Formats: sequence, C-alpha cells, structure tokens
Amino acid sequence: MLLVIAALALSGCQKADNAPGPGGVTVGEARALDEAAEMIEARRPPPDLVAPSSTQWPSGQASATSTP
Repeated sequence: MLLVIAALALSGCQKADNAPGPGGVTVGEARALDEAAEMIEARRPPPDLVAPSSTQWPSGQASATSTP
C-alpha cells in the first residue's frame, strides 16, 4: 500500500505538457522535438553510402570553379 502511495506522489512531480520548458517551448513541444530528432538520426544512411566520390571529371569538361 505504501508503495502505491509513493508512486502516485512521485507521478505528480512531473511537469505538465503545457508547462514552460527549456528554450521557450513547452515540455510537450520539447519532448516532440526530441522524438523527431531521434527518428531523423535513426533514418541516417550508412557512412559509406554518403562518402565523397573519388570519381574525377573528364579533362575535356570545364568545372564550375575553373576560369576561362
């Protein structure tokens, strides 16, 4: 019985979703932003998939940085 009372008392200590949170957003908004960031991080492609290519331009074509 004491354990149930302690659990209920501690659950009342959490901030409400509309309470002010860090950076001028509410606690609920901050939680949603954290969840969105985790989803984006989970969708990142493997590093070898986005590694810079070693392919070189053919010598007959001008690049965007070359001068005439």
